[in-house]
Amino acid sequence: MSRSKSSSNARRKEQKLFRRTKGFWGKHNNVKKVAKQAVLHALDHSYVDRRKRARDFRTLWIARINAACRINEMSYSTFINGLKKAGVDLNRKVLAELAIKDPQAFASVVDVAKKAL
Repeated sequence: MSRSKSSSNARRKEQKLFRRTKGFWGKHNNVKKVAKQAVLHALDHSYVDRRKRARDFRTLWIARINAACRINEMSYSTFINGLKKAGVDLNRKVLAELAIKDPQAFASVVDVAKKAL
């Protein structure tokens, strides 16, 4: 069997690497060794930051719900406690959307929580 060279495969791998580093700064986008490290770090940060983004959204939803609860003379913690006692299973994302887009519906949910307490 004849010997096959790896040049075409190596070139393809290199092109894939440099496509991923497009827009990186300095040697991070055109030196193979540095670019490979930069890509690994970028992938690592993207994984971590997806988890961070979920935490940030939860914080935002809680702040919005709290603000809407205060308008309806109730604290966030007593509101959540009332919802749990009433058996209402709405997540914080939905509650935040209600608070912003339909304040009257949110007020009725607050009333349900108040009655359960």
